[in-house]
Amino acid sequence: MMKNEFTLTAEFNTSADKIYKAYLSTQGHTLMTGSPAKVDGKTNGDFTAWDGYIWGTFLELEENKRITQAWRTSEFPEEAPDSRVEILLEETNGKTKLTLVHTNIPAGQEDSYKKGWEDFYFKPMREFFGE
Repeated sequence: MMKNEFTLTAEFNTSADKIYKAYLSTQGHTLMTGSPAKVDGKTNGDFTAWDGYIWGTFLELEENKRITQAWRTSEFPEEAPDSRVEILLEETNGKTKLTLVHTNIPAGQEDSYKKGWEDFYFKPMREFFGE
């Protein structure tokens, strides 16, 4: 049986602080992904991204280190529970390694989200934060 989860890592030419702040603000998230987002960047705050395709709630926040979200898209079956996204930030020498752990994904949707994180987050983020 396939586990409905994956871990991705990416490196960005910027500080953990800048990624954290951008991820947790409406304007930052919108600019960083190039698509409309609405973000209430506090614990139990709600967010939507990619023009409402993605939505959820911030579960735990550890400043400049960790963001945990309940996360779902309009493609989730209605009865499916929220998936969970954990973003870990580690800064070294002005670069930040981002580790993304996405768990509890509806069966059969892992590959599409794996590609989605790369195409709709990491790629525009690399451009936004500078190669």
